[in-house]
Amino acid sequence: MGSSTLLQLGPTFWLALAALLAVAATVSRVVLGLAVRETLLAGARALAQLMLVALLISQLGRSAVWAGAFLLLMLGVATVTVRRRVPGCSWFGAALPLVLGVLPPVGLLLVAGVLPVEPLALIAVVGQLIGGSMAAANLSGRRFVAELDQRRGEVEAALAVGMTPASARNLVLRPVAPEAMLPGVDQAKTAGTITLPGAFVGLILGGASPLDAGLIQVMVLISLMATQAVAISSVLWWSCTRRA
Repeated sequence: MGSSTLLQLGPTFWLALAALLAVAATVSRVVLGLAVRETLLAGARALAQLMLVALLISQLGRSAVWAGAFLLLMLGVATVTVRRRVPGCSWFGAALPLVLGVLPPVGLLLVAGVLPVEPLALIAVVGQLIGGSMAAANLSGRRFVAELDQRRGEVEAALAVGMTPASARNLVLRPVAPEAMLPGVDQAKTAGTITLPGAFVGLILGGASPLDAGLIQVMVLISLMATQAVAISSVLWWSCTRRA
């Protein structure tokens, strides 16, 4: 196997990959109590899926139909993931924050002409937004479920004084909702100082000017914050109005 400008892809690459995965699995099991199978499966799936996408990407770039089908597949996988991670979540409750989170920023970028209607561009940008909304929905959904379980007495007290179920739950969940935004906000705040986003580096390596690469990455980061804000708000609304 050859090498890239970032990493040397020789035999030692695979040894290092296996060692890092072993460290992640061991520490997660011993310290955090996460099953080894979860970490190993995540690593194996990442390898298999990225290799498959790498093989398909040239074909996807030639067909808008296949690109659209691939984005629907990504949305479907994200929906399944949210439903599995958030206790008691329905299919509708899992899909709602993903769809509502992704559509507004994508629609704005398309209408403004910033995002070209090209298969590869759509996959790259929309895929990141789906991933961001999935992470936000998982984080906020799990926190809301735990909060309602732990503070059930406060909800019942609010109901006792005449508040509606939605208002009572909102009273408990609204103060903790901003916490789910912090990872996205911190990612944007530290871009270029602590972290160099992969898309930014890839654009420069692909021949784009540093200024253009920076502007594109800023647009992606801000779009992600908008996506996550809408997704978390959707989860908040669903948790207040639908959770028993």
